[in-house]
Amino acid sequence: MDLKQRIARWMEDHRGLIVVLVVLPLSLIFDALIQLRLWIIRKFISAPEKHDERVRTIQSQVLRWNKHPKAERKLMCTARPNWQSLSTTFFRKDLCHKISIPLYDILELRESHMTIRVEPMVSVGQATAFLVPRGYTLAVCLEVAEATLGGLAMGVGMTTYSHKIGLYQEGIVAYEVVLADGSLVKATKDNEYSDLYYTLPWSHGTLGFLVELELKIIKIKPHLKLEYIPVKGQKQYCDMMRDLSGALDKNRPTPDYLEATVYNREEAVIMVGNFADVPDTEQHKINRVTAWHKPWFYKHAEGFLKTGKDYEYIPLKDYLLRHNKSIFWVIETMIPFGNNPIFRFFLGWLLPPKIAFLKFTTTPGVRAITFTKQVFQDIVLPMTQLEDQIDKNEELFDIYPILIYPCRIYDHGPHRGQLRPPRREQMVPGADYGMFNDLGVYGVPRVVKEKKRFDAVDAMRKMERFTEEVGGYPFLYADTFMTRQEFEKMFDLMAYDQVRRKYNAEGAFPHLHDKIKPEIDVVEVGKQYMDPL
Repeated sequence: MDLKQRIARWMEDHRGLIVVLVVLPLSLIFDALIQLRLWIIRKFISAPEKHDERVRTIQSQVLRWNKHPKAERKLMCTARPNWQSLSTTFFRKDLCHKISIPLYDILELRESHMTIRVEPMVSVGQATAFLVPRGYTLAVCLEVAEATLGGLAMGVGMTTYSHKIGLYQEGIVAYEVVLADGSLVKATKDNEYSDLYYTLPWSHGTLGFLVELELKIIKIKPHLKLEYIPVKGQKQYCDMMRDLSGALDKNRPTPDYLEATVYNREEAVIMVGNFADVPDTEQHKINRVTAWHKPWFYKHAEGFLKTGKDYEYIPLKDYLLRHNKSIFWVIETMIPFGNNPIFRFFLGWLLPPKIAFLKFTTTPGVRAITFTKQVFQDIVLPMTQLEDQIDKNEELFDIYPILIYPCRIYDHGPHRGQLRPPRREQMVPGADYGMFNDLGVYGVPRVVKEKKRFDAVDAMRKMERFTEEVGGYPFLYADTFMTRQEFEKMFDLMAYDQVRRKYNAEGAFPHLHDKIKPEIDVVEVGKQYMDPL
């Protein structure tokens, strides 16, 4: 073992110490600077009343690009740095013509329409802080505060309300987009730009520049009554999730929020949440789960496997951001002792390390090692094959816990976006949707923990083949391993390609597959790092 390998091994063995002593303090400083920058932007530069003026500036940038000779034009992309996105990849923006999109404002709360108008750089945390005190939340609200509403619109999002409404795109009323020719258009499902409306989701900024969104909101109560139901037996918890989500009967009353965390093949905790007022006699059952000293949420839920079925009242903002502190369970791989009560009490306020900082400090070497040692995947799969999903995860990765969020996938008709209609056997009887779910797989495979040989490329390609065979889709923020041909077999790109031609996106923006594919040679890197250190 050479010096480089010994250093790498030492850093891997002492990862928690390095994170606590170096990463967390630097992340805190980094985030403070970012927040100061955002405050300056919102205080002195941005303002809702200046939205139209800022959009015209974006249009003028695109018009200037159009004046360049065609042979000299680089493909366009946003000027937002890679480290500010939640994607695991690092798209080569240095090879593109970058357009500045300084749009950070909440524009209008339209209570009569039950919608909110926002600029694309508004974050989930910002929207939650604005809406919850007013008695609302986004219909589809991601758990990660750093995620931007525009990023989710151009990509995809899903949450524990999705069994009622569907993917993030189903909560979008209208998009305003600057096209490749500099024109500004508004796309809704019923207007002349309906083809654009259906293809913008999952397009990852390859059709135009998003400058405004109108999103559905829902009424809330201040607290959520969350019931924890521990279940033993894979068939038992899978059947219960199908039943509770309405996958078997479209007329079945369903809870406001529904999710399951699977801790091993035979044990899961199902969480059923409903908006509630807290009775005076049950004030003691209020639990602010995001407080710095509280157990990480998934660890808290795991405790009900021993103590049995119970419930508590959680302030809605805490519930919506319940996984933010531990980034689901990713932080455990970085700080194995992070859920220790002593650590939580004295240093829990430092969590989580900011995703932007982690990406900002990721070198090509770290990127290569991380890709071969860890798994970060959200995959949309049919609930009819929930057991098969869990078994496939165990076969390929053996990572637990995993999360399950039920979600409607609608049949909008053939070639109406990048997702194909659900197969006939996947449809909820009598409904225009099938019940799918997000399978969230995050962490370090068991064989890597045991310092054994792990072929990351082979494992992920097998998961992608399984996903395509059952009619599912991986979220494209994570590394994909498909060839262009395989990608076009999984996704329906007919309407997408037509829209690219119709609105002159070809030659102006990268193709979707080029935009989301890893910037590294995954096969070569996989071979290099396949053997344990």
